Amino acid sequence: MNIGVITSGNLGYQVTKELLNNYTPVFLAIDIRSESLIKLAREFDIPAFIGNPRNGMLLAFLNSLEIKPDIILSINYLFLLDEELVDRLPVSINFHGSLLPKYRGRTPHVWAIINNEKKTGVTAHLIDKNCDTGAIVKQREINIHPSETGADILKKFNAIYPNFVKEVIKDHINDQLEPIPQDHSKATYFGKRTPEDGEINWNWQRERIYNWVRAQAAPYPGAYTFINNKKVIIDKVVFSDAGFSNEDPNGLILDIESFPVVKCPNGAIQINIIRNKEVNNCIKKGMVFQS
Repeated sequence: MNIGVITSGNLGYQVTKELLNNYTPVFLAIDIRSESLIKLAREFDIPAFIGNPRNGMLLAFLNSLEIKPDIILSINYLFLLDEELVDRLPVSINFHGSLLPKYRGRTPHVWAIINNEKKTGVTAHLIDKNCDTGAIVKQREINIHPSETGADILKKFNAIYPNFVKEVIKDHINDQLEPIPQDHSKATYFGKRTPEDGEINWNWQRERIYNWVRAQAAPYPGAYTFINNKKVIIDKVVFSDAGFSNEDPNGLILDIESFPVVKCPNGAIQINIIRNKEVNNCIKKGMVFQS
């Protein structure tokens, strides 16, 4: 079985490294920032395409290979593939970090936590010309516990992905893949997040703020707010029983004796971890975080 792998990042590295215990890919396609994968390709003398695959670049590379892949696996790859390339690929399977058709798009596990989902998962689906829309060949559910962060779910992905990918390869070898078309009427799509998207709105219910913070906790850029125009990056909050007047503005700092306690519309939250600790001295009781 000749396997090709298109992949990015630490998750891609972990899966590819594990695959090398059983298979030697005939090629890797890697983005230029995935240094660990680039090093792995060189260490195992695997032909590698490094860079942006679009405008025929990856297709030209594939055409130049002496050994052609029977199946291509896409694992955490940063790029969408050109339609022309998709049309010419052999059996090609993408591994996506959600229970498709829900949460198509980028960083789906982060969005799932933001939306207070209790489950996420991994979906293996055929690659077609659109984003995460191909027929599903295998799924695996993952529970999201109320205190888990985006980073915690990534750890679960790192544990689950390697064997899940191997199971899909085995099913393909045994001709046991049974693609099931997605129900597009049930699909949701979420776009790429940027660090600027993490600002907290103190007019939100405290449950939404709690999920907003844990979804984006380190090593992600983080949920943030401002006090006197200074940025405050928050990595952990918990619910507080502190009392307040309904006339108090949302974002009011009610107490700072142990940790800052902040008013929300339906209760208070306590900020347990501030990433940029140098702003701690700027936070005073009676001040109001900006929304």
